[in-house]
Amino acid sequence: MTEQGSGSRLGLFQALLACAFWGVMPIYFKLLQNVAALEVVAHRIIWSVPLLLVILAFRKNLAGLRASWADSTVRRTLLASSLLISANWLIYVWAVQQGFILAASLGYFISPLTSIFLAKLFLKEQLSRNQWIAVCIAAIGVSILAAQAWQTLWISLALAGSWGFYGLMRKIAVVGPIVGLTIETSYLFIPFALFAGWIVFAPANGMPSDVVHFGDHLPTNILLICGALVTALPLMLFAAAVKKMKLSTIGLLQYLAPTMQFLIGVFIYQEPLTRSHIICFILIWISLAIFSFDAIRRESDRKAALAN
Repeated sequence: MTEQGSGSRLGLFQALLACAFWGVMPIYFKLLQNVAALEVVAHRIIWSVPLLLVILAFRKNLAGLRASWADSTVRRTLLASSLLISANWLIYVWAVQQGFILAASLGYFISPLTSIFLAKLFLKEQLSRNQWIAVCIAAIGVSILAAQAWQTLWISLALAGSWGFYGLMRKIAVVGPIVGLTIETSYLFIPFALFAGWIVFAPANGMPSDVVHFGDHLPTNILLICGALVTALPLMLFAAAVKKMKLSTIGLLQYLAPTMQFLIGVFIYQEPLTRSHIICFILIWISLAIFSFDAIRRESDRKAALAN
């Protein structure tokens, strides 16, 4: 086997593992059902900072972190992206805990198409005819869902919008994934640490009896601390896979996680699947298929042009 072939196989394994992590994430957050979503996100951020610093030290990339901190443009851009990612995490955790996994998975199905639209709007990137068709089909699907399930549609749109704008900010900021996430969580560390501290030491008067906090018992503590691994590990695996694989293949694999979440919501947690849900998801899948095949074709044409 050639070195390139073995690298591609390793990249595929890393990407599949990352997507599997993201795909089963609803199960993880369901285990924290009795912990408030804001507290879950707070600990996800608090414990991510030291873990990411250790990872950067191990990879001998603390100099890259210092260089990024010294760049005022990167700092401002990552401040905006930190607010977007914290909002995205909060909405997602709350949605999973409240039994809206289908709405959350729909948001991540829509997000690649949202990113295309934002790139067109803000970066003046040109959309092909097939990409416009894909966006229009997805818009029809969302409109059909809005007619019957408008109460939860905001979850899907908020997740797609926050993730789309987050991707836009990260595209603007010239920074690696681990360094970028370290800076983002560092921005959020102090306010969320103060909030977590207040939760632990504040009187519990008026709180529902079934609400659990950090420190109440060991399994909850472990799950909250492991939120850092849930955050950093799949990101590292996916970042490593991107370097070894074709961009078109990576794009297709990104739909694995929301598909797994969709199946978990329907078959494990038995969320109601209405006719409008089915029609909307079918149209979204069709639009994603058009988008993906268009991306593969464009990548093939680009390589053919370079070869000539």
